[in-house]
Amino acid sequence: MTISSRSLGVLAVTGAAVLVLSGCVAKEDTAATAAFDVSSTDSDCAVSAATAESGTLTFDVSNDTDQVSEFYLLADDGLRIVGEVENIAPAASRTLTVVVQPGDYFTLCKPGMVGDGVGKAAFTVTGDPVAVDGPDAEQKTKAVDLYAAFVKDQVGQLVPAVEELVAAYQSGDDATARTLFPQTRAFYERIEPVAEALGDLDPRIDFREVDAVADGLDWTGFHRIEKDLWVPAQDALNADGETPAWQGWAPSTPEERADYGDLLLADVQELYDYVHSDDFTTTLEDQGIAGVSNGAIALLDEVATGKISGEEDWWSGTDLFDFAANVEGSKMAFSLVQDFATAQGDDGAALVDEIESGYAALESSLATHGSLADGFVGYTTLTADDKRELTDLINALAEPLSQLTATVLD
Repeated sequence: MTISSRSLGVLAVTGAAVLVLSGCVAKEDTAATAAFDVSSTDSDCAVSAATAESGTLTFDVSNDTDQVSEFYLLADDGLRIVGEVENIAPAASRTLTVVVQPGDYFTLCKPGMVGDGVGKAAFTVTGDPVAVDGPDAEQKTKAVDLYAAFVKDQVGQLVPAVEELVAAYQSGDDATARTLFPQTRAFYERIEPVAEALGDLDPRIDFREVDAVADGLDWTGFHRIEKDLWVPAQDALNADGETPAWQGWAPSTPEERADYGDLLLADVQELYDYVHSDDFTTTLEDQGIAGVSNGAIALLDEVATGKISGEEDWWSGTDLFDFAANVEGSKMAFSLVQDFATAQGDDGAALVDEIESGYAALESSLATHGSLADGFVGYTTLTADDKRELTDLINALAEPLSQLTATVLD
């Protein structure tokens, strides 16, 4: 049986296009080949034209709302960020300057800097490929900046998604909450290593029951809510495979649901505040390009250690949603550093080819079970052969991916 899902507002990473590592460039560093006016309103993101020739483009963004806004140029998958300008104050203007290769893109504004954004529209770039120049250190800094923008975007969409999930959960609308649960978690799963670096924040948001008990922690977060939404059967075992699921268990009261929902809201807000803080910027700058590369590796490790076993979403069986989101986040981080690996010569180029092939094979296999946009089958419907195939593909990708950081830093 397929678990239905509303659109996540972003498309899965399926294209072979590589994100331009030049990213945002300082206006004085390059002469613009074309300039566009953008009006960010509460309901629209009006761009003065929808086509351009490849090269350096500038977007002069006016914030015509009464709240802080952002503007994005997204890649053809609707997920990867090619360039963005944020923190545009009401009635103020900011300029995004970005080198853009031929291809299909989207423009998007995000008033309030949360949610899916408004006025998403196609933007087409024609012409010849552009040679990207610039010192290696500068290029790596821009890749780190783009990864930071991706993280902020995902957390910005996570906040209202959690608000909607919690509202349904607290009101007792379990059918709606069950539909929202895997969709909401996808935003978190794409950037999970960021939260994991913040001490007990990830445990508060995302610990399984067995992990919380083992660490002597109060069990809160997504999976505490999950168990209320998918009440375990009388003969079910806990995630440790030994403890009866009903041992010491009772469904949460309305008051308890209110508390668990409010705690999740507060923890996700803390994550949002962190990724928009100077501390987050400093951390990414300190980690540099290795941090982005290691993020790709860490997210695939998330799949290998939790999702493929079916123990992450133990009660709902929605593990494949988490699986797909982890792979998307991993591939996004990889796309930002792959050119640095390729630049290391034949061995680096061969490594990139092997990693790209690994992602393609894994995504193809995963697609036979559904998608984030249309829903995945429940994890318990996978056969032993299905799980073995996915495991083998993860392992085949993990081996070359583990070499990525060392290659990038050569």
